[in-house]
Amino acid sequence: MKLRARELDGFTPEVEELLVQRAERVRRKPAETDEENVLWVAEFPVGEETYALPLETLRAAVPLKMVTAVPLSPSHVIGILRFQGQIVTALSLASLLGGRGWREDPAVLLVVDPGFGRLVALDCERIPKPTGLPHALVEEARARSTSAISEITLPGMRQVNLLDLLRLMDRRHAQEKR
Repeated sequence: MKLRARELDGFTPEVEELLVQRAERVRRKPAETDEENVLWVAEFPVGEETYALPLETLRAAVPLKMVTAVPLSPSHVIGILRFQGQIVTALSLASLLGGRGWREDPAVLLVVDPGFGRLVALDCERIPKPTGLPHALVEEARARSTSAISEITLPGMRQVNLLDLLRLMDRRHAQEKR
């Protein structure tokens, strides 16, 4: 199918010129640099704070009711669930973050790939929303951070805590904290 321009009959030359300019602006491809300067994240609340994790680590959001409790498991383990034929451990994100409390009872599990070869599920109050964080602010926050959480202050003084899942779940660092 070939696109053809519509005939611009019955318009004044000024209006016709304005319509042509608008059509050209719509046809132009957006600048790729705008897209490259943003890190896409899944943003969600944990208690009174806002957290985010890189969108490429998120595999799914599933109902918390899919979890089967595991007797005698550590306090940070909620249970296990089956996801796409795999057995996935469901962990309490609030416990991993050092006991920060929830505002609402968690209703969602975020199935994530932390980067060590196995999927893990984290509890969450609600399904996260996709948001773009400026790469410059992300890199600056990561350079300052010595933990699994990078604090990013966005325009308007809004703060987002970007999680490094590999560091958050690294047992060696967890043992050093104790």
